[in-house]
Amino acid sequence: MSKYCLAVDIGASSGRLILGHLEKGKLKLTEIHRFDNNIVQKGEQYCWDIEKLFHEIKIGINKCKELEVKPESIGVDTWAVDFVLLDENNNPLSNAVAYRDPRTDGMMEKVFNIIPKEKLYLETGIQFQKFNTIYQLFALKQKSPDVLEKAKAFLMIPEYLNFLLTGKKANEYTNATSTQLVNAFTKNWDHEILDQLGINKEMFQDIKPPKTVLGTLSEELVSEFGFGMKVVLPATHDTGSAVISVPEIEDTIYISSGTWSLIGVENRFPICVPKALEYNFTNEGGIDYRFRFLKNIMGLWMIQEVKRNYDDKFSFSELVGLARDEKEFNSIVNVDDDRFLKPNNMIKEIQGYCKETHQQVPQTPGQMAKCVYDSLADSYIRAINEIEEIFEKKFPKVNVIGGGCQNEMLNQLIADRTGKEVCAGPIEATAIGNIVSQLMALGEIEDITQARAIIKDSFEVKTYQQSFQKG
Repeated sequence: MSKYCLAVDIGASSGRLILGHLEKGKLKLTEIHRFDNNIVQKGEQYCWDIEKLFHEIKIGINKCKELEVKPESIGVDTWAVDFVLLDENNNPLSNAVAYRDPRTDGMMEKVFNIIPKEKLYLETGIQFQKFNTIYQLFALKQKSPDVLEKAKAFLMIPEYLNFLLTGKKANEYTNATSTQLVNAFTKNWDHEILDQLGINKEMFQDIKPPKTVLGTLSEELVSEFGFGMKVVLPATHDTGSAVISVPEIEDTIYISSGTWSLIGVENRFPICVPKALEYNFTNEGGIDYRFRFLKNIMGLWMIQEVKRNYDDKFSFSELVGLARDEKEFNSIVNVDDDRFLKPNNMIKEIQGYCKETHQQVPQTPGQMAKCVYDSLADSYIRAINEIEEIFEKKFPKVNVIGGGCQNEMLNQLIADRTGKEVCAGPIEATAIGNIVSQLMALGEIEDITQARAIIKDSFEVKTYQQSFQKG
């Protein structure tokens, strides 16, 4: 009988638990639980509600019993960069502060005064974003040094959830690379960087690769659920899992489209050349020590916030329809401007940007939505051009994966403006990558090549072609 694997896939706005198994050579998925994940304010900080997230995971595991399914394994993936610090008794020392919290304002520049920007990039190959873990830890050192001094364990969000499941502590490779504290070439914590910043090396755990069996559920949880499971490390970075799901990776630029948009290519070695630094590309870890050479772009977060600011009067599909009707509206914003990271009101921020740059100010929901979609497409095209310049080659295909691949307007915009074939799917890319990592760990799938062949045969991918001839 085929083994069932349970994927816990938590993004920056929602989470879900999905069962997966092989059936006649195809991967079958069943979503069993879905829940919201929102940043909450605790005191003066924006934080994640980790207790709630773990509670939701347990609800999902219990639903397996209702389906009379006992999964062989479970794997957790989440967003990157954020973490929990534990004391000597394994208790959290502080809240799980979210990357959108402003505590890192100005920290990147302070780090550059200690470690030159070029040297930091040459060592880690990681994109400069003010919320990277390195700047969060440096902010903590500046503002709450006592917390860092007491810390005995550093665990990123999925790693802390794994600790709650098993009692075992480990850092996982794909997520660890996002910290900007892992050497791109040794694939281990960069002790020189940690020493220069005065950050305690001892709190970091051994880095384990995806497909590692971390352990089994704790006895307490086995008693609670009535069954046990192996806990497997997938690519715990959600984009790391999502990229596994690109069915044909050769000569393909992928866009993992969700709250964030991650656009790049899979590579066998890090690219830390000056042009990559200039364009701010990252070399995050992937499956089998491959590299995700990509750029992190503000994604559908902007339209999510616009929808919320309109009191959820419009569905996402309705906003797409309204945007299609605004053919004469062409204002563009820089989606990576820090003002869009955590604004009080996204609509007012977009209007302010357009006014300041002497463009037509969007007034209607349709104009607002078209501005967001056109701006995202503009940033995608710019990143595609930069990738092709760095690699000195043309990539004939773009594969959009994740929930955002259902946005037909954006897909067609990319096809029209690049002349490339745009493939959309699979939709559940992250959960799929999580599950096939578990199946590889369990010996059900031989390797990533076989995994991608199974994915290609199991899920629909829609194709878009340029709808007009460039001339």
